[in-house]
Amino acid sequence: MDENGGNGQYVLTGSHQLELRQAVSQSLAGRTGLLHLLPLSIPELDAANASFDRFEEYLFHGFLPRVHAQSQRPHTAYAAYYQTYVERDVQQLIQFKDASLFEKFIKLLAGRVGQVVNMSSLGNDVGVNAKTIQQWLSILEASFVVFKLPPYFENFGKRVIKSPKYYFTDTGLLTYVLGIEEPHQVTRDPLVGSLFENLVVLEALKSRFNAGHSAGLYFFRDSRGNEIDLLHKSGPDLIGVEIKSSSTYHSSFKEGLARFSNGVAPLAGSFVVYSGEPRGFSDGVKAIPFTRTHEILTIPRA
Repeated sequence: MDENGGNGQYVLTGSHQLELRQAVSQSLAGRTGLLHLLPLSIPELDAANASFDRFEEYLFHGFLPRVHAQSQRPHTAYAAYYQTYVERDVQQLIQFKDASLFEKFIKLLAGRVGQVVNMSSLGNDVGVNAKTIQQWLSILEASFVVFKLPPYFENFGKRVIKSPKYYFTDTGLLTYVLGIEEPHQVTRDPLVGSLFENLVVLEALKSRFNAGHSAGLYFFRDSRGNEIDLLHKSGPDLIGVEIKSSSTYHSSFKEGLARFSNGVAPLAGSFVVYSGEPRGFSDGVKAIPFTRTHEILTIPRA
């Protein structure tokens, strides 16, 4: 590689990122490019004529290429994925004695998706300490089973929440862990709002990674009731996003955006992502369907 100077002679791929990095004996600093390739995005499924009409279908089928290419039954496919990758490979990295505790941890984590994680509380429910929970989350994150959405607390004082949220990198795995066996069960699940939020935040993350950018995504919450589901920081600009699973728009959906922009930090763009039709408003807020989440970073802002 050093002799002829050509780029792209070797492509190292695989889901076992930890083992792959350990197997490379040289740092290769300045000679490698790292790409985070998450499961397929909604635009990529659209391009392959594998799109759906309802968000419940996207959530349930997930985004692993083989599920769609081979028309596999999602619940069966993700059961195999969980048993081979999460139970076997991830557990080998952790090397603990009681596998049932880790399984309990995964299910409790799925039940708290999109919530601010309290390590001590989660550890108490699992039966381990907070340090162990933090270690397990780090392994799941490094293995691309989950990803972390950090809080945005730049110069906002002590009243701001500074713990992260966690989401699953594939919604098919998430619905499997939650025991959802059919798409229609998604709507009836008490976590439907959190499931939809996972879908939208994940699509935003894919959009950033697929464009070769770092995530640059956050959420915001303080003790005074100010909350934004998703923030994107681009240079000095902040883009705010509220996420609602409803297919019917309501004016209350954008109240948090106005409150944040007027009382916390000005927003250069404000969006509501929901499961309805696109709408625009005189105050510059745009409501867009979840299938167009990727456009949040490219739509001209008011």
